Amino acid sequence: MKYLALIYADPKVEPQPGTPEWGALMEGYQTFSERLNKDGAFLAGEALQEVETATSVRVRSGKAEISDGPFAETKETLGGFYMIEAPDLDKALEYAAQIPTAGYGTVEIRPVMTFD
Repeated sequence: MKYLALIYADPKVEPQPGTPEWGALMEGYQTFSERLNKDGAFLAGEALQEVETATSVRVRSGKAEISDGPFAETKETLGGFYMIEAPDLDKALEYAAQIPTAGYGTVEIRPVMTFD
């Protein structure tokens, strides 16, 4: 079954590029991605640009309303994702716990809906 791991963190507490902590975080992501590939569980994954680059679209009364930034006011923002293949939710959660950002942020696991 396919699962989407949505990776959220507060930009104020995550390591900053160019620091030793950032280097360690990136090494953790490289190791995790290699494990997913080795297990045959990696389907896709990407990091996202900063939340300030987001644009939200809503259609109300047939008219598109466009605004800068994400819809919700929150401290944790979506920073990236992994699409993984796992036999069940327990295995997907096991993988999610290994995503480096889970140590200071949140990883949300959602099963991907399949349509017949």
